[in-house]
Amino acid sequence: VVCLVAYHIFFMLFVWSYWKTIFTLPMNPSKEFHLSYSDKESLEREPRGESQQEVLRRAAKDLPIYTRTMSGAIRYCDRCHLVKPDRCHHCSVCDKCILKMDHHCPWVNNCVGFSNYKFFLLFLAYSLLYCLFIAATDLQYFIKFWTNGLPDTQAKFHIMFLFFAAAMFSVSLSSLFGYHCWLVSKNKSTLEVFRAPIFRHRTDKNGFSLGFSKNLRQVFGDEKKYWLVPVFSSLGDGCSFPTCLVNQDPEQASTPGALNSTAKTENHLFPAKPLRDSQSHLLTDTPSWSETSGKAEKGKVGMSNPALTMENET
Repeated sequence: VVCLVAYHIFFMLFVWSYWKTIFTLPMNPSKEFHLSYSDKESLEREPRGESQQEVLRRAAKDLPIYTRTMSGAIRYCDRCHLVKPDRCHHCSVCDKCILKMDHHCPWVNNCVGFSNYKFFLLFLAYSLLYCLFIAATDLQYFIKFWTNGLPDTQAKFHIMFLFFAAAMFSVSLSSLFGYHCWLVSKNKSTLEVFRAPIFRHRTDKNGFSLGFSKNLRQVFGDEKKYWLVPVFSSLGDGCSFPTCLVNQDPEQASTPGALNSTAKTENHLFPAKPLRDSQSHLLTDTPSWSETSGKAEKGKVGMSNPALTMENET
């Protein structure tokens, strides 16, 4: 009875998280990141050069974006006609921009991003527990199979196949789940591991990391009672993220973040542009800055604002 109850609990949580991962639609950038009709016409009418740079600079002036392309340009998607929010990428399979895109997963036939990343993690966790439970309960019969302790019927081959399948999936799932746990602890995505985010001042692979505790809360939320349940509880809206490495941009001196310019005497710098209310509190608690305080000091160097050139990035 205990084994049956445990089995069905693992199975239910596995199916629930798998379902949510598959059928949760990836979130796209909000309308404020789309170019206006006039800006779009100007961008198409003007030749590549300083005029297009000015259009993109004007469109992104009041947007909470900190990252740039490798050449220092504002990240722009010419297929979706929008200024890309931080950590947003264009998926060639879905043919649209996905907020905080991690990867396009063929196992779930869906993009894994801001809207379903928590569900994807729970799917990996519960599928791993499910396979480990099956392998553990089947182990005694698997041993009897090799010691000729089972009746000589075709059922014993089913026992062997079940154990090998559960064990092999457990090995592969444990490595994948461990990798994504590491990503969560460092506040990175799979794409950001292969290409570190480029900020206005320099490239920094840990630019979005606020410390283990706050990195975990960004994905799972503030209320621990929802952490193990496949319901959406991530912080923010996917369009803006707190970071400890964003310097004060001279072009953004009039934004509300400019009031925090006096914070340069501390161990970290506050963002130059406002964040959403559901994430701004992550910047006010001091303990989480211990992991990145040393790197924030380095971020004070390089205040130059490179010339913006239009560059397509996928």
